[in-house]
Amino acid sequence: MSLSKPEQVSFPRKIAILGSTGSIGTQTLDVVRRHPDKLEVVALAAGRRVDQMIDQAHEFGVPYLAAGVECPGLSRKLPQGAEIAFGPDAVSALVRLPEVDLVVNALVGAAGLQASYETLRAGKVLALANKESLVVGGDLIMPLARDLDARAGRPGSLMPIDSEHGAIYQCLLGERHDEVSCLWVTASGGPFRGRTREELAQVTPEQALAHPTWNMGPKITIDSSTLMNKGLEVIEAHHLFDIDYDRIKVVVQPQSAIHSMVEFTDGSVKAHLGTTDMRIPIQFALSYPDRWDAPVEPLDFCKLGSLEFYEPDTRTFRALELARIAGSTGGTLPCVMNAANEVAVAAFLSHQCGYLDIARTVESVMEMHRVQAVESVAQLQEQDAWARRAARDLIAQRDWRA
Repeated sequence: MSLSKPEQVSFPRKIAILGSTGSIGTQTLDVVRRHPDKLEVVALAAGRRVDQMIDQAHEFGVPYLAAGVECPGLSRKLPQGAEIAFGPDAVSALVRLPEVDLVVNALVGAAGLQASYETLRAGKVLALANKESLVVGGDLIMPLARDLDARAGRPGSLMPIDSEHGAIYQCLLGERHDEVSCLWVTASGGPFRGRTREELAQVTPEQALAHPTWNMGPKITIDSSTLMNKGLEVIEAHHLFDIDYDRIKVVVQPQSAIHSMVEFTDGSVKAHLGTTDMRIPIQFALSYPDRWDAPVEPLDFCKLGSLEFYEPDTRTFRALELARIAGSTGGTLPCVMNAANEVAVAAFLSHQCGYLDIARTVESVMEMHRVQAVESVAQLQEQDAWARRAARDLIAQRDWRA
C-alpha cells in the first residue's frame, strides 16, 4: 500500500460511534468535545450500558441510537426527537443513515465485523478500532476498502484507530510499498513480562487487568497480557498494509513510547513516538488528512529517559505464535482462533478457567477445525458459532484447578 495524503475533506464530519460507552467510544467523544466545529455526532450504539449512552445523547444532541439489548421504557428518557432501536440489525442500520459520513467502530469482538462490512458497503469512511473485523473478515473487508479508495481516487476509506497501526499508517505516508523491508509492531509486554509458565499458572483476573502503561477495556487488557492482542495486530497489519507475515516483526518496548516502526530497503527506519493515550490515534483517524491541536500533553523526551527493546517470549506466551499460525494459514482459521479466544478470556475473567487455559483452549479449537476459504459474512458467523461451542465444551471438561 502506497499512501499519500488526499485533498482536504469538508467539516464538520458527521459521525456514528458504535460502542460509545466503552474505552474507545468515550475517548472519541472527548475528541469531539475538543473540536465541536469539526465533528458532529449523529448516531450512537452501545451494548448494555444504555443509560450511559442516553446521557451521551443528551450532551451531544444525538438523534439516532441503537442498543444491543431491548430496554422497555427508554423512550421517555431520550432527547426530544431522538429515536432508538434494538438488536444487531439496529446497530448495522445506523451506518447506512444518509446523515453519517464516518463510522467509528469500537464494538468489542467479532460482533463488529457486520458493522464494518456494512459501513464500507454503504460507502462511508470506517475508523476501525474493532480488531476482529480484519482478523476474522480481512479477506472481505479489504477488497471493499480498496474499491472505495479507487473510486475516490485517494486513500482514507479505512482509518485504523489503534496506536500501532495508526503509527504504521503515518510512517508509510509518502512512501513506496516496494521499498518497505518490514513492519515492526511494538508491544508493551503487559504486566507479566519475564514471568515463567509456572508463575503464570497462578495469575488471577485482577492481576491480569493491571496493565502497566495503557488504560483499556477488560477483554483487550487480558489479550495484551497473553500477547494475543499483538498476534491480532500482526494479522491486522497483514491485511491493512498488504505485507507478508514474514515481514511483520514484533518487538517488546516496555515504555510504550514507540508505537510502531517501518523499516525500508535502504536500512532506514521510521518510528512513530508519542504519549500513551488513545486519543492521539483516534483524533488522527477523524481529522485525516489534517492534523488538529494535540488532545493530550506531548511526550517529554527528557523525562522519558531510556528506550528498551526485547524479543517476545513466544514459548511462555503461546498466544502470539498461535495467531501467527492462524494468520499464515488463512481462510477461516483466524475466525475460529478469535472466537475461541473470546470465549476463553470471558471464562478466565469469570473465574471459570485458569490463565494458561486461554491459550490451551485456543490451540485445541484450532487443531479441531477444518479450514475453509472465506466466502461470506454468514459463513464466518457459522464458523464463529462452532468455535465458541467447541471452546465452551473444552473449558467445561478441563479440570484446571487440579
